[in-house]
Amino acid sequence: MSEPVLAVEALHVAYGPIKAVRGCTLRLDAGETVAVVGANGAGKTTLLRALSNLLPHESGSVRYLGAPTERAGPHELARRGLFHIPEGRGTLGRLEVRENLRIAYDVRPADRSFEAALERVFERFPRLRERHDQLAGTLSGGEQQMLALARALINPPRVLLVDEPSLGLAPALVEEAFAVLGEFHAEGIAILLVEQNVYSALRLAQRGYVLRQGEIVMEGPSAKLLADAEMLKHYLG
Repeated sequence: MSEPVLAVEALHVAYGPIKAVRGCTLRLDAGETVAVVGANGAGKTTLLRALSNLLPHESGSVRYLGAPTERAGPHELARRGLFHIPEGRGTLGRLEVRENLRIAYDVRPADRSFEAALERVFERFPRLRERHDQLAGTLSGGEQQMLALARALINPPRVLLVDEPSLGLAPALVEEAFAVLGEFHAEGIAILLVEQNVYSALRLAQRGYVLRQGEIVMEGPSAKLLADAEMLKHYLG
């Protein structure tokens, strides 16, 4: 078996005395989409924040492209191609749409000009072309989610960490967000998706992990997890 693009081994993360992630071990292979699902408060967001080094690790290891990450800051990991879309989208509300995209483009070396990359983004998100000079903070929730995804697309990463892309969106916009993630997967981007919308997440992903109270309690192919009615009832409510 080839080495995964992201390998997590026995990871523990704590907020003071509170153990938020307890001994998590998972892998993400090149070009694969993997979902981490669980109820609210299961530790999903904490896990992603730890993987992008926004939170320190109490113990355990994380390897990205075969190299340990503990000495790399979040911006260094982003420059190396590990991009995190946080819960709440992470857009810069006081900057225009175009400025948000420029900052994302400048994070790491690119093989195309900014204008060429911007045109590719606007072809996929025509609404953002219409809003290019509008402050990001004045966009609707759906438009802000599209901007967050566009920030990843403008200089495609090797690995994309996505936290709750459906949060606060109407059903039609949830479908659109997951469709975009499906396109990212088709382009070969490896995606680790954290999501409370279990069915949408597992239908998109090839494999899944079930997180409960900071621990991985089940894992397997997405179809197998979706077919396990007892698991869905017991662990996810």
